[in-house]
Amino acid sequence: MTVTVPAEWAPHRAMWVGFPSHAELWREDLEQAQQEVADLARALAGPGGERVRLMVVGDEAEAAARALLGDTTVEIVRGQFGDIWLRDTGPIFVDANGAASAAGFQFNGWGGKYSLEGDDIVAEQIAAASGAPLVRNPFILEGGALDHDGYGAVLTTRQCLLNANRNAGWDEASATSALADALGAKKVLWLGDGLLNDHTDGHVDNLARFVAPGVVACPMAYGTDDPNADVYAETAKLLAGMTDSRGSPLQVVRIPSPGKILDEDGEPIPASHMNFLIANEAVIVPIYAEESGAFAVEVIKGLFPERQVIGLASTAILTGGGSFHCISQQEPETA
Repeated sequence: MTVTVPAEWAPHRAMWVGFPSHAELWREDLEQAQQEVADLARALAGPGGERVRLMVVGDEAEAAARALLGDTTVEIVRGQFGDIWLRDTGPIFVDANGAASAAGFQFNGWGGKYSLEGDDIVAEQIAAASGAPLVRNPFILEGGALDHDGYGAVLTTRQCLLNANRNAGWDEASATSALADALGAKKVLWLGDGLLNDHTDGHVDNLARFVAPGVVACPMAYGTDDPNADVYAETAKLLAGMTDSRGSPLQVVRIPSPGKILDEDGEPIPASHMNFLIANEAVIVPIYAEESGAFAVEVIKGLFPERQVIGLASTAILTGGGSFHCISQQEPETA
């Protein structure tokens, strides 16, 4: 059986998005985070050309979502999750000889950092709603740890995928074999560390993304005090020496980072424009600061000339540790 993970720019049947539903987790950021997610869902359903399925937990969250999005085509779906990070807890949809399949994985709260009731059943809920059979895999994996080109090349970081807090004893060979079996990976492209203070242990969807076959985008430091300047430089250097699964050298494009973004305690927080979301007819870019965000949007416009590129605020969502790509999961048409 041939298994392929379609590239994110391939046509989608639907886009799943998680809606902040737990006041005890989001506290004073809840309403703003809900507004930012609603703005994302509205953009996806409008210029993005997506069927948006917004997962909510509980009566209060459903009421808030309907108040914010009642005038749109966004579908409100009641479900259960610990929090909104559907990229990591949901399934990865694959094309298995032209048939739909949803690959599910074990989830251990990003290496045991967080244990939230419901996160371990997100994949089965989304798979059931999509109509795709769920294929369970016996190892720990989060969707944000990988990025796919649609031809079997997979980007990842050693910091996350080979971390002892995920699959003890994994090395590059065993990880590559597991990804080949579950997702049809033909070649794994290994980067080093991810962003500073990233509780995911360096998810690649904050660091490097395929934007076309053979083309990978990664950040460029913004300002003289960018806390991830060295990581960005090393990532670009590594990518420049890599080839894809067909043996073609990668073309590397640099996107300005947000620069130094601090949390309420004055510590650098892993803000990244790389957490953009590719929709059917648009690309939605998370914005954390006006100037750097505007630069990033302009660069990304050049990478997706057939799509509208939209920058939206994601500062409240970021307080939870992620952004637009982290809270979403696409259902490809081919799957």
